[in-house]
Amino acid sequence: MTERRDFIKKSLVGTAGIAIGGMGFSAKSYASVIGANERINVAVIGIRGQGNSHIRNWCALKENRNIFLKTLCDVDEEFFPERAKKVREVMGTAPKTEWDMRRVFDDKEVHAVSFATPNHWHALGTIWACQAGKHVYVEKPASHNVFEGRKMVEAARKYNVRVQVGTQNRSIANVREAIEFLHFGGIGDVYMARGLCYKPRDSFGISPNSMPPETLHYDMWLGPATWQPYNETRGHYNWHWHWATGGGDTANQGPHQFDIARWGLNKNEHPVSVYSTGGLFGINPKECSQETPNTQTSVFTYEDGKILEFETRGRFTNAEAGLEIKIGNIFYGTEGYLEINGSSWQAFRQRENIPFAKSSREPSETPADPSFLAAPGGTEHYANFIDAVRSGNDYDLRCDINEGFYSSALPALANISYRLKRELTFVGAYEKFANDPEADMLLTRNYRKPYFVPDEV
Repeated sequence: MTERRDFIKKSLVGTAGIAIGGMGFSAKSYASVIGANERINVAVIGIRGQGNSHIRNWCALKENRNIFLKTLCDVDEEFFPERAKKVREVMGTAPKTEWDMRRVFDDKEVHAVSFATPNHWHALGTIWACQAGKHVYVEKPASHNVFEGRKMVEAARKYNVRVQVGTQNRSIANVREAIEFLHFGGIGDVYMARGLCYKPRDSFGISPNSMPPETLHYDMWLGPATWQPYNETRGHYNWHWHWATGGGDTANQGPHQFDIARWGLNKNEHPVSVYSTGGLFGINPKECSQETPNTQTSVFTYEDGKILEFETRGRFTNAEAGLEIKIGNIFYGTEGYLEINGSSWQAFRQRENIPFAKSSREPSETPADPSFLAAPGGTEHYANFIDAVRSGNDYDLRCDINEGFYSSALPALANISYRLKRELTFVGAYEKFANDPEADMLLTRNYRKPYFVPDEV
């Protein structure tokens, strides 16, 4: 992959004299390529949990990437004063605040936006941003369903903007090293990958419907989702465990490990079959509004027979493998196996019980790769996005929307199989199931006007 990128970069340099139109740029899209020294104005959309992390990372890049955090946007205005104060302390100027993201997209001074909204808003928000000529950093999963993920790819390409998906493992030096080791035959031919998501979750209870808080613009919060009365156990963060807005931990923490698993298998395609089973254990469904399973096993098969397994355990459990993995990955090859736990990895040859290869640096050690040295720790994926915005080249992105879409489609397909309680055959070329209208209906949703993802972006 690195050699391919280098070839593409050299080819583009060598053809610099070609007219802009010949390179597929319109005058408007060419203007979206930002100079190396020009300040980039960013807006964060969704500022609660993960959104607060976005704010910290953009603030950390103020100096070495010339970032200015111009606007904070959230449908719930509760945290505006607190978050704005933090930004002012770093940027020297209080950010603008908006509750309607469309006003952010209307602001011609905003070059890029980052989304940390609930899953059901990722696609439509990204598409609107692309249509407004904004570059996008969007949290995982890229989309709530397969249809809208494809539309995100189409929008990014049509409007020639950079769209990066927040699977930050792609920018962790040790993880990149492990994947390169796999791709160059470190354990032979990799025939199976496992993703692990072991996170004990307690019941969050049940509550009656009520009026939304005065700070919350509830209609906008629902957005593309089917209308339902406000209920606090379906709102902030708990939206993860309800089908209209989330997909359980398989689609929450899961996309990080799904992405590593698919990356390690080197599969830039959809699987041909999926089967997922599980349930909600240790929590009384009469005393909790959770709809998604807390225990789920999913198996995907690719056209060449290679396998991707994913396991979600939401109750008390042991860790697995030599690295005591609870959130991580294991790869199996014809000559051995490899474990990844966070930013550490180790590989074993055949029946040997002592690793013959492992991470070249401690997780806390500064990476040797010069591209990482220019960014403070923990911000590499955000910095990579900004570098690609400046270069105007999708190939510079570590997780371009096309990569993010393929990885986000996996938990979406798993949840369809789980909900229908049967194995499904998927035809990747058409992104439809084989002769299965019932399953096809779950590849998209009934969008609520005016919050609909269009067929034509």
